[in-house]
Amino acid sequence: MNIHQAREFTIKRVKETLDYFYDCFPSEQSENYIYKKFKNVSWTTGFYEGLLWLAYEWTGNESIFKSAKHHSRLFGKRLDENIELDHHDMGFLFTLSSVADYKITGDETAKKDGIRAADKLMARYRPDVKFIQAWGDMKDPKSCRFIVDCLLNIPLLFWAGEITGDTKYRDAAVNHMNTAVKYIIRPDFSTHHTFFFDPKTKLPLRGETHQGYSDTSAWARGQAWAVYGLALCYAYTRDEGLLEYFDGVTEYFISHLPKNYVPYWDLIFTDGSGEERDTSAAAVAVCGILEMEKHRPRGDFKAAADKMLCALCEAYTTEGMDSNGILKEGMYSKKHGHKSECNTWGDYFFAEALMRAENPEWKKYW
Repeated sequence: MNIHQAREFTIKRVKETLDYFYDCFPSEQSENYIYKKFKNVSWTTGFYEGLLWLAYEWTGNESIFKSAKHHSRLFGKRLDENIELDHHDMGFLFTLSSVADYKITGDETAKKDGIRAADKLMARYRPDVKFIQAWGDMKDPKSCRFIVDCLLNIPLLFWAGEITGDTKYRDAAVNHMNTAVKYIIRPDFSTHHTFFFDPKTKLPLRGETHQGYSDTSAWARGQAWAVYGLALCYAYTRDEGLLEYFDGVTEYFISHLPKNYVPYWDLIFTDGSGEERDTSAAAVAVCGILEMEKHRPRGDFKAAADKMLCALCEAYTTEGMDSNGILKEGMYSKKHGHKSECNTWGDYFFAEALMRAENPEWKKYW
């Protein structure tokens, strides 16, 4: 399957699921490659909404548009009722729903929902340590930490700053970005998954993993979050100081890929390890490399991204399988007992990577 065929297959899968998921969302991860119906309560539901908008942009299909708008309203309802929003994943949820809706349709309600979501994210910003706390009660000293994933959430703040003219959003995003660059990236450009601070002294404590193999290894998807997150931060800030870090984390990711260019779930593993892969990590990294390619082209990175995407298209789609997912062999969290399956973020970022590959001028939702 080539990139064009993978795009057509993705559209076909989306159309097949429109009725089934019309009033709900796919579960975070499939079981035996089948997503079950799921309420809008997870950090992952925005990925299905983003997939709908990509499919609509590809096709102009009225049924896909109707579903995308319906799900966008469900995100507005989630804000109204404050359902499971006390965490940092507002970007994963609302950039791909409300913000995407506004960018594509100009819907003022969607814009207001995006700004409301940014305000929810701002409520987790800690000016004392200059980062957005990932999880937990803001007064709990054991929860004073941020995670690498949040580099994909702060674009919501950059967008809100641009759309409202209020500098508080951008200031918080830049501060979080600088803290992440300083503490979550190791000297060899591998990344910690999460980093703790002492809430009393405001001093850095330690880096740990939550989903990686160990505190000293590099969780594959976390490294990919850094690749894409830094590319997005550069797109908003044009901070030349970020380029060294983007190059470093990207070189680390690429240099630890196995022969077929699809990483294992932690970059400590190599061919022959017998470990499971994480196709979603490859899809995220491809998006990051292709984003930076618009601003500062680099041939070796682009070549690696092309090889990763081609590998996903050729060997890792669910074509011919009894499945309602798109990309197989994605790993949610091996440490928490998950198996290699389809997951909604893998499907979304694979589709975004296809969009970027075929249309380098695509206007991103982030």
